[in-house]
Amino acid sequence: MDCRFGSSDSNDIISNGSSSCCVELQPSSTSHQPEFAALHRLSRNLDSTFDPSSEFNFFADAKIVVPGGGGGREVPVHRCILSSRSEFFRNVFCSAKENCDGRFELKELAKDYEVGFEPLVAVLGYLYSGTVRALPSGICECVDDDCSHLGCRPAVDFMVEVLYASFTFQVPELVALYQRRLLDVLDKVSTDDMLVVLSVANKCSKACEKLLSRCIEMVVKSDIDIVTLDKALPHHIVTRITDARWELDSNAKPRAAATAATTHCFPDKHVKRIHRALDSDDVELVRMLLKEGHTNLDDAEALHYAVAYCDSKTTTELLDLGLADVNQTNSRGYTVLHVAAMRKEPKIIVSLLTKGARPSALTSDGRKALQIAKRLTRAADYHKCIEEGKASPNERLCIEILEQAERRSPLLGEASVSLALAGDDLRMKLLYLENRVGLAKLLFPMEAKVVMDICEIDDASEFPLGNIHGKNSTTVDLNETPFKLHDEHLSRLRALSRRGILLMATVELGKRFFPRCSDVLNKIMDDDDNLTQLACLGNGTPEEKQRKRKRYVELQQLLSKAFSADKEEFDRSAISSSSSSKSVGGGGGGGMASKRIATGKLTSSRRS
Repeated sequence: MDCRFGSSDSNDIISNGSSSCCVELQPSSTSHQPEFAALHRLSRNLDSTFDPSSEFNFFADAKIVVPGGGGGREVPVHRCILSSRSEFFRNVFCSAKENCDGRFELKELAKDYEVGFEPLVAVLGYLYSGTVRALPSGICECVDDDCSHLGCRPAVDFMVEVLYASFTFQVPELVALYQRRLLDVLDKVSTDDMLVVLSVANKCSKACEKLLSRCIEMVVKSDIDIVTLDKALPHHIVTRITDARWELDSNAKPRAAATAATTHCFPDKHVKRIHRALDSDDVELVRMLLKEGHTNLDDAEALHYAVAYCDSKTTTELLDLGLADVNQTNSRGYTVLHVAAMRKEPKIIVSLLTKGARPSALTSDGRKALQIAKRLTRAADYHKCIEEGKASPNERLCIEILEQAERRSPLLGEASVSLALAGDDLRMKLLYLENRVGLAKLLFPMEAKVVMDICEIDDASEFPLGNIHGKNSTTVDLNETPFKLHDEHLSRLRALSRRGILLMATVELGKRFFPRCSDVLNKIMDDDDNLTQLACLGNGTPEEKQRKRKRYVELQQLLSKAFSADKEEFDRSAISSSSSSKSVGGGGGGGMASKRIATGKLTSSRRS
């Protein structure tokens, strides 16, 4: 067979996203077409061997575990194939002869940068077949319909992860291909995403020297401030960029003093002290530094710094000082809401919106916070169906929150429902709110956590539905239960009266920013049958769930009969303690409220 094999140069490789081969097969004459076709058939067969849905996975003798929820995702591989194609894998497998289960953690193989499932599959697919697969749909695309998806963050993340994995696994031809692809789209990549490319190019050292030099050249001419550079890049790269900026200014027209101060030099010592205090989560120290009068939060861009680099608790405490303008732009034209959208932290976004941040504010290049969030979110993650009780991705929550904020006024305002009600209305309103928040924690844990943290309401240990699975059940004496329930009910009303405002604020905030979740809760709270079905949520077979539901209904009927039999005695007890009932906002009706607590039923007429 007279075929010429050669690793193609990166300049000769097609980079338009279509499937291409990094190893060119050029037959010397048409008589060798059968051999050429045989090689293609071999490539396809090996590629099908690696297909995760292929039956050949049964013969895999190792697994690479990608970090993620639920213990991670496993990629079955064949040691003999990877060892023959990559010296890196040959050394790994030879040094792990005692690894009986054949599991290899990806975070141990690629230690310096996180590589996802799809980029790993792309690299391994090339090692199996010798061909480069097309960019996966939904993985390299963002949520913004106006985006070309050439240089948005999902596309950049995929390419840099493939680049780093190829470098780590010692696949030079794939490194050359993806370096070329990144160079082709670099002018379409946002300035902030450029730092991601620069960081990975630096990790790949000489293999990506061309990409590294081009990124540094573009960052030098950008408006990225020195603090951002110092947080994102190694010290020697930051020094190289600042030196180039000084040299550029010495050979060209001088920049404005304010611009040079933020892009060339670190902040003055007073600003640095505030930043260091925020790094230590010490808001009280920030308050003390402000009293010295050398600077203020706006001049120090302290709120921008906290939103970008501190945890949500520190950011909330800084907001509560009330000393910063939430709509002020920094030296790059970003408001704190723009920075929060880049951070992809829903709690911080909600905190800013409730403090008056304007979602309509534009960056210097005309982007809103919503568009920033959409450009950072993978379409596959956003459109993925979320099971009830499973946490939603932060990126999706951020987009939903910002969409709702653009439709409505950014100010939260006061709770629309007054607690100045009487009797059953007050009690049932509070119980309804408590049940609703408890349901939200069961069905939408991430959304509920965001809202409850903002409203500073404690965990749901008091919520009736918290024990719906019967984990804390105890033996009940039906002769004493009515009296105990009545006393517990009075004590509970006192506690609920203190929690009422927080509960209403929590529910209203949830309705405002998460209407999708609110609609589901409305349907459940309006239908007693749905509440019964909710009691059967959890793990188990359909037969087990049906048995649980049947038992739950039986218990409801048993408790109802017990309360009916003891009604007269219970009412006499209610009359004797009516004065204490009035002290917490209502007269009689304690028996009916307790009965509704026991049966888990709330009428729709009590819903706000």
